[in-house]
Amino acid sequence: MKPYKYLAGLAMATLTLSGCTNLDETVYDQISSNNYFNTKEDVIAMAFRSFEHGYWTIVPRFRIQELPGDQLIIPRRDGSWDDGGVWRQFHYHTWTPDIARHVHDEWDSCFAGIGQCNFAIDRFSELGPAKFGFSEEEFNSLRTQNRVLRCWYYIRLLDAFRNVPFSVSYDDPSKNSMAQVPPEFIFNFVETELKESIPLLYKKESLGSGSQYANLWTQGGAADLLVRLYLNAKEWIGVDRLADCEKVAQDIVDGVYGAYKVDDRWDAPFDSENDKCDELVFFFSGSCNYTSWHYNQLYNWGVPSNSELFFNDYKVKHGGHNGEFVCSPSYDPTGKLYDFELGMTVQKFRKYPGDVRLAKYKNLGGGKREGMFLFGNLEYTQNGIKRKLKAPEMPYDLCIRDAVGQFHYMKEDKWLTSANSDMTTGDYNSGWYTVKYPMYSDTDPGAGEGDFAEIRLPEIIYALAECKLRKGDATGAGKLLNSVRRRYYPQAMLRHVLYAPEGNVDLDMDEMLDEWGREFLAEGRRRIDLIRFGKFCTGKWWDKNPDADDHAKIYPVPRVQITTNPALKQNPGYN
Repeated sequence: MKPYKYLAGLAMATLTLSGCTNLDETVYDQISSNNYFNTKEDVIAMAFRSFEHGYWTIVPRFRIQELPGDQLIIPRRDGSWDDGGVWRQFHYHTWTPDIARHVHDEWDSCFAGIGQCNFAIDRFSELGPAKFGFSEEEFNSLRTQNRVLRCWYYIRLLDAFRNVPFSVSYDDPSKNSMAQVPPEFIFNFVETELKESIPLLYKKESLGSGSQYANLWTQGGAADLLVRLYLNAKEWIGVDRLADCEKVAQDIVDGVYGAYKVDDRWDAPFDSENDKCDELVFFFSGSCNYTSWHYNQLYNWGVPSNSELFFNDYKVKHGGHNGEFVCSPSYDPTGKLYDFELGMTVQKFRKYPGDVRLAKYKNLGGGKREGMFLFGNLEYTQNGIKRKLKAPEMPYDLCIRDAVGQFHYMKEDKWLTSANSDMTTGDYNSGWYTVKYPMYSDTDPGAGEGDFAEIRLPEIIYALAECKLRKGDATGAGKLLNSVRRRYYPQAMLRHVLYAPEGNVDLDMDEMLDEWGREFLAEGRRRIDLIRFGKFCTGKWWDKNPDADDHAKIYPVPRVQITTNPALKQNPGYN
């Protein structure tokens, strides 16, 4: 354990004291290892440079995974948030190879991260541990950390683009391929790398020790990447690997790869002290005063503009808010409930009474909060006067509702007379906002200190449940899901909300997909779940009809990449 405690401390320092905002940065500059590495800290910083970069890349991944799905939207509001129609392209699945941001960022940032991992791995092959005061165990750990992180990047590229080049060395171009390799090649490479790496990683032996491994891959984290790989193998390479997925997931749940536990509190995995939460399997550590990408470039933008007045939060420390994404609506503008099978995000939560997440978000003080959504009026006190948060462009009080329309000054019990509702007809009252990570007050020491939960134990539990359900074991799947779901409901309601046989609710594939959506709302994975359930291109939800074909399951290779690398070919369905 000692090497990991030491490396974790240095890794955390490296991530929190550095930044990563320049996507024009190249990883191909020549650096002489003879004069660049002078101390142990130099080597540590080099090893974890790719981790800090990886932390930032959760931002483009979030947008390409969530915005084409059925749960989150960015409608035009009072003339803003049109951005040249880019958000409609995502919503309607009409993107092209020329789409400038987000899709290109995913390609570029993942390959930049792979390049940084390759550079580190090659350096560990030429540098000697004794020169810098490392033990062999520490040195091998740093090399293996980069091997696993490289797999994390490749899994994302496989998911988004399928057909990508292969790069495994910084020093030796002959080992790389500028042209695309078959998806099976990437899949097999990742599988082999993870299987070889897991025995070399530390196993979290006891509960309560998670904070010692911030930004470090453990056996549990690497095993989860295998679960992700196997769960989606049918889509990615056309081969069913659910039996392998079930085996690895069951081993994780049984503690073979370390000690993890679902927390009794639903918000503990996202809270300011979530590094102590045994539900987290892998997480990027953040700090409000330094690096905190999931706040300052992502979740801060998932609440209304000027929300710092409502939260009394960390605008001075950490920037403000900008009201980007909201939940897809359950009601039309006349107040009539839609009947879509998909989407209707809030209504999916309302389906089961007593869900504590449905409470309006409120800071309780002392590092505590309640609720996961913002809706209705948002009241605050300023100079002793009660006020309501207003829209940023017109002076109407916000009265946020589960519908998309131009409600403006309408009271909560009033509705429009026309049911017309689409991505161009919204205002700042349109759509509930999601508060996954707490927005604590400036006076709270936990403000902005929550780490980013990349892998939570419920992901493994839900993957295992899906494997069981797909082979007809609804009882086993239901019990697994219930082990997570029971924390959301009052004891008296459990019989009405848990899956049979522990409750009265029947579990089928549609309900399984809905439950994936409830548990992982706004965590950057909805697209792949819809694809795996066969709903991404064929499904219908608010302002979204089925696609003409299924080419949108794979993103196009960005045009700029093909222009600069003639060896690349465009993915099917794109010109």
